[in-house]
Amino acid sequence: MRWRAMAPGDLADVDGIAARVHPNYPEDQSVFAERLRLHPDGCRVLRGTGAGIVGYVLSHPWHLGRPPALNLLIGSIPPAASTYYIHDLALLPEARGSGSATVIVEELIRHARALGLTSLSLIAVNGSTPFWERQGFAVDKTAAADPTGSYGSDANLMILRLA
Repeated sequence: MRWRAMAPGDLADVDGIAARVHPNYPEDQSVFAERLRLHPDGCRVLRGTGAGIVGYVLSHPWHLGRPPALNLLIGSIPPAASTYYIHDLALLPEARGSGSATVIVEELIRHARALGLTSLSLIAVNGSTPFWERQGFAVDKTAAADPTGSYGSDANLMILRLA
């Protein structure tokens, strides 16, 4: 399995994976397309051992502690971004346990550093908090678990501070 840059032609596959992995957090394909258009360097897909895509990540610079609501078009990347926001990392069951998620998180950390950002942040859902903790993220206990009100009761705002 290998990560590669996401292309517009991948969006239907990304939408299908999102529907399978996050059925309780639906987003319009336009959200994925906008993230790809606004920050293509933060959008990747995971090719499986065959020809298909088995995972994706959407990420971009943003405001620390103020993640965008679910299924919201953001319009633009803020020029004074204070964090690198991981909007979504989703892998199909056949890709889990392969180490691919850790590989892309390490790549995103390098990318955030290259942009001069001092943190990465995300909202963890679907019981993924332990995975993110293993990657060095910590639950932000000073903020609302779901500052947007769109992710639900099991959501956790998490931050990884870069040294």
